[in-house]
Amino acid sequence: MSLAEDAHFQYHRRGSGSGSSNSESDYPLPVKLVDNSCSVEDVEKQQYKADSGSAIGPGISQSMSRASNASGRSLASGYSVEEIYGDAAPENIRVTRQLTMETIKSRISTVYSENYFPADGGDTVNRDGSEFKDIDPELVTWEGPDDPENPRNWSPFRKWVTTVVVSVYTMIAPLSSSILTPAVPAIAEQLHIESSTMQNLTVSIFVLAFAICPLFIGGLSELFGRQVVLNVSIVLLLIFNIACALARNTGQLLIFRFLAGMAGAAPISVGAGTLADMFNDKDRNTPLALYSLGPNLGPVIAPIIAGFLVEYTSSWRWVLWTLSIINGVVAFVGLITYKETYAPTLLSRKAKKLRKESGNDNLHTVFEIARTPFMERFLTGITRPIVMLFTNPIIMGLGLYMAFVYGFMYLMLVTYPDLWYNVYHFKPGIAGLMYLGLGVGSIFSVASWTPLTQYTYLRLTARNGGIPKPEFRIFLVSPTAVILGCGLLWYGWSAEAKLVWIMPVVGTGIFGFALFPVFQCIQNYLIDMNPRYSASAVGAAAVFRSTFGFGFPLFGTAMYNRLGYGWANTICGILMFILGIPFPIIIYFYGERVRQWNDDRLERKHNKT
Repeated sequence: MSLAEDAHFQYHRRGSGSGSSNSESDYPLPVKLVDNSCSVEDVEKQQYKADSGSAIGPGISQSMSRASNASGRSLASGYSVEEIYGDAAPENIRVTRQLTMETIKSRISTVYSENYFPADGGDTVNRDGSEFKDIDPELVTWEGPDDPENPRNWSPFRKWVTTVVVSVYTMIAPLSSSILTPAVPAIAEQLHIESSTMQNLTVSIFVLAFAICPLFIGGLSELFGRQVVLNVSIVLLLIFNIACALARNTGQLLIFRFLAGMAGAAPISVGAGTLADMFNDKDRNTPLALYSLGPNLGPVIAPIIAGFLVEYTSSWRWVLWTLSIINGVVAFVGLITYKETYAPTLLSRKAKKLRKESGNDNLHTVFEIARTPFMERFLTGITRPIVMLFTNPIIMGLGLYMAFVYGFMYLMLVTYPDLWYNVYHFKPGIAGLMYLGLGVGSIFSVASWTPLTQYTYLRLTARNGGIPKPEFRIFLVSPTAVILGCGLLWYGWSAEAKLVWIMPVVGTGIFGFALFPVFQCIQNYLIDMNPRYSASAVGAAAVFRSTFGFGFPLFGTAMYNRLGYGWANTICGILMFILGIPFPIIIYFYGERVRQWNDDRLERKHNKT
């Protein structure tokens, strides 16, 4: 998902309005060259025939038709300059190309989003600009709707192998973030870290990188493709995890942990887009559920492993060495099995190959026509999520609730060892097993809420005459706040009263059970509320969420020492009710009005630029 932004395009129709069809008459054909005696001025005069939308004159129409017929030809057949333009004069060819580009550019606009969408909505990540082939014979597209090279047409086995690899990639980063929690006392003793804030910082600084990386990783994935970004990130994560194991002082450990977090954030930012490359809306629910297991299970599995390593090995460094071994195995498998899924990159590679084989250096994809300079996209990817976070009340409200849930999850992770070491006097290995409550709750959450949220969305859509609304995505968000708050109260007061160990574990299990729908429902809503700016919206929420995940653990120990587990969790539970119950209800009933107001504001700003 996810959650990273890639430049794509959105189709715009002229004249007949948003309801017009994509018929041939909607898109004027480029000029058809008559012969070498035809001047450039004549070419320009012949460019369009407004009434019929067709070009004037004989010329190269036969070659153009042959070039646009993708089926049944060799890869480079029909793409050479001679096959397309015949013996036309070079200057006439230049003008034809220029006018063709202007025609296509008038129909498309650059959009910074994970996918590109038509003006009337829908799942269109599969679009490749094929509707422009009749006016641009040098346009490289898929070889028809069933092209096996298109990731949407891959075999189920190939799709699921890629899904598993991306899901495991995504799990490694959260696993790396929390694996040090049982080892913090040992690290503090060896590296002489006395402040509890600094001790917790060794864990949470990893999450701080999650708030920064999504701002620019989308631009890198567009420039290099998902395969390069994900494979490089998993290798860099391995390198920095090894560096953490070799750290000799607090400064080195914190720096390498932050750099490891920067590397590990890439799969979290780009992974959901990878699934969208392969699966349509109807088929994406199950792969997304598998993908979502990583961020939920990673922080839970890691302390269980680390607890026994701290207890039965001679050094806390074995925690990081074990992590590096797991990281290395995943990287090795991924480098072999993971293949590129990003359509613009795949088509760009195809165009590059065709340019070499045909000798026609002007072959291009529709994405290359629509593309803006990289630095402009890069700066937009950094600034737009921040601007949207502070100017869109929906993103601010829902993002604040999601950030609070995420922050408390990491607060629980870093303070959990203190509860089991100092209150229940468990050894590190057994203390690590106490994280199973959160893990089991997360597993049941995915298994239960995935079909329930899908059923609710479809049922509400059916009741609305078959017309879906983004607000249907958050119908179940308010009930999760009740469950989360109850879980916090159960966990806090059972720990305060020092009840039998299973009671706090049950409380964390209740909390874990409501985690998945919060992230899943809100992120789906942020995507649906404005597909054109979906990646910016999700990125804004990710920045907010990760900032809380970084900050909450820093004051967690002090808060529990001052207030105790009961009252500290009571305060957090009350805040959970306040943030999670009323605002999603308001959005459910009035979100459409707010969305329309905000969309109009964004469109006015976009048109000015």
